[in-house]
Amino acid sequence: MKFSGKNVLVTGSSRGIGAEIAKTLAGFGLKVWINYRSGAAEADAIKETIEAAGGNAAVIGFDVSDEEAFVDAIKTIVDSDGELSYLVNNAGITNDKLALRMKTEDFMSVINANLTSCFIGCRESMKVMRKKKFGSVVNIASIVGETGNAGQTNYAASKGGVIAMSKSFAIEAATSGIRYNTITPGFIATEMTDALSDEIKEGFTSKIPMKRFGNAKEVAEATAFLLSDHSSYITGETLKVNGGMNMA
Repeated sequence: MKFSGKNVLVTGSSRGIGAEIAKTLAGFGLKVWINYRSGAAEADAIKETIEAAGGNAAVIGFDVSDEEAFVDAIKTIVDSDGELSYLVNNAGITNDKLALRMKTEDFMSVINANLTSCFIGCRESMKVMRKKKFGSVVNIASIVGETGNAGQTNYAASKGGVIAMSKSFAIEAATSGIRYNTITPGFIATEMTDALSDEIKEGFTSKIPMKRFGNAKEVAEATAFLLSDHSSYITGETLKVNGGMNMA
């Protein structure tokens, strides 16, 4: 896959889907900045894995919901590399409760971590990328942002907001050569799904036309495509990586 830029920041990339995105992008020759909030050891391990495979990586710890910290982190990257070519807003949290039991602070904690942080990243990346008239951003949302889900009113709102917000950024940044796209993963095999019983897994997979969970590598490769030169005329789009579970 071809990339005209040289570096990428992947938020929340010390584990899970974010870690797989980081490793995949490093494999395509990008310098990857691995972000973590509390998993310093895990982030260092991902860096070591990338470097052992011949890639280039750096670790940068900050909380994406802290605006000042996010701004400072992007400045650190630009000071180091002279640019920020690509950004993947992947970091996020859940705080699941039925809506009748959900307090406002439960709702806002997820909005701030998932949506507000993504806004900060999109805005600050635009400031940097427009100087070179080049850049690509991929925001990781969720199928839940398209379909809703019981017990996840806050999460659905945050991820639905990411989808809509990405389209607005895409419109505003298009003439500056910057693209903003979104990926909405469906059920992806992670440590969390590994803990589910076979009965629960079968219940989920019965609703998926491809009859299996996706894997983190499939999300990572879709992310790489949307960042790369191969999608140079795609912006404001939502790529569904869900095995056909939601085709609307």
